[in-house]
Amino acid sequence: MIVDKGNDFPKPMEVSLVQYGQEMWMFREQPQHTTTRALNSYKGEHRGFEYITPRIRITPKDLRGISFANPKVLHFICSPMRASAILSEVHDDWSSIAVYEPIPDRCIPEELPALKTVLPLISVLSPNAEEALSLLSIPLPPTKKMIEKATDNFLAIGVGKEGSGWVIIRCGALGSYMRSRATKGQWVEAFWTEEDVDKVVDVTGAGNSFLGGFAAGLTLSGGDVYEATLCGSISASFIIEQEGLPVISEESAGMWNGDNPSRRLDVLRKRHKHNKD
Repeated sequence: MIVDKGNDFPKPMEVSLVQYGQEMWMFREQPQHTTTRALNSYKGEHRGFEYITPRIRITPKDLRGISFANPKVLHFICSPMRASAILSEVHDDWSSIAVYEPIPDRCIPEELPALKTVLPLISVLSPNAEEALSLLSIPLPPTKKMIEKATDNFLAIGVGKEGSGWVIIRCGALGSYMRSRATKGQWVEAFWTEEDVDKVVDVTGAGNSFLGGFAAGLTLSGGDVYEATLCGSISASFIIEQEGLPVISEESAGMWNGDNPSRRLDVLRKRHKHNKD
């Protein structure tokens, strides 16, 4: 991951990130700028989002000539118009899977025409429930029936080349709903459900974490979207257990917050198998 360090980038944050592995990060010094910051606010079902400093943007051009060139998955968060600009920079030699997450403050009905333009260019569209319903002018609060309707609407517009893409709507404790034109819709449970409210401390970053885990799951499973969605659910389960980042154990490799992601993945698989049976 490329991290732009403005002149006010907190040193403790850099130290914390490096603890996860120096090879995970490429820090770019930006001494003429402050670090990009944004404010998330939550009021009931409504989430507010706004930038409070000027943005330092990153584009696919920044990946060329470095070890990140030709990524297997590109996950980007921006307005629909910005998404089109990003995809125009993707190198012809790349075979990247494009996973697009609309930025919260642009998930409004007025952005739907621009979204229709970019949808055929991406592989996976993944808004959260509130964002999906807002784009389509469907009233809140979200229900499973509304989410399924929204997914059908996005697929009808056409996601991916010749409509071959996926829609995955992230719905918090309700889990996530995934579907393509060629498959039936399927709900994937959240690892922490509504019965586990004591486990959920801070949901900020859950969507990013879900799609990061989803991208990793796509790679590890050879493109299995269902398996990748399970991985996304497990990834999000760790990020919401505390404010800030989860803790990686120095004593036991692969342990996060004292638990093993593979164990949680097995639990979630078995839970789904039991529900199907």
